[in-house]
Amino acid sequence: MKAVIIDDEPLARLIIKEYLQAYPFIEVVEECNDGFAGIKAIQQHLPELIFLDIQMPKINGFEMLELVDNPPIVIFTTAFEEYAIKAFDAHAADYLLKPFSKERFDKAIQKMKMQNSNLSQAVAATALQTNLPVNRIVLKDNGKIKIIPLPQVQYLEASDDYVKIFTTDGNFLKKQTMQYFEESLPQQEFIRIHRSYIVNSQIITRITPHEKDSHIALLTNGAKLPVSKAGYTRLKQVLGI
Repeated sequence: MKAVIIDDEPLARLIIKEYLQAYPFIEVVEECNDGFAGIKAIQQHLPELIFLDIQMPKINGFEMLELVDNPPIVIFTTAFEEYAIKAFDAHAADYLLKPFSKERFDKAIQKMKMQNSNLSQAVAATALQTNLPVNRIVLKDNGKIKIIPLPQVQYLEASDDYVKIFTTDGNFLKKQTMQYFEESLPQQEFIRIHRSYIVNSQIITRITPHEKDSHIALLTNGAKLPVSKAGYTRLKQVLGI
């Protein structure tokens, strides 16, 4: 079984490798100290197992999982109990809360061996729906990873199984749900104005009546977005109008 260790702490990677010496059927093919390197290693080696930290430079473990096609089985190694337990206790092979003992590591390996490959898909799906507060959007654009700061986001539009993200730097698609963004984006800044639209309230210039119980939001970029009755109620609450 090929494995990749993705953790920005050299000591943590060293401990995992030492503990793995008791499991000759697991071969560590690469170590990575950030999520970018982790994605490349997974694409290159196609490991069956990864040991993944959550808080890392550049992109975190959640963001990395969103960008991996057909992810391997995951054992999380994290110092942040709230992230691991709340988001992945039901789907990950296991989570190891740092600092973890050899005995605790052994239990994680045994749990991993007892579970099947369907676990990886469940973990990926859970990562997509983990509603942690976000201050940026990470996505793939033509095979490259793009990080979009929230101030650059103008509005989001539902597009089948994707969300189209309109920014000052162009438009991008991300495989995600509108509900995820509604719950994760700062609600005082990004408002669900319609079942198909979430808008950055900072770029709304005018709200005009349209048809019965509906309005149109005019944006600084010239876009005109429909506002439902429920969306108008939210706008009034947030904007104080």
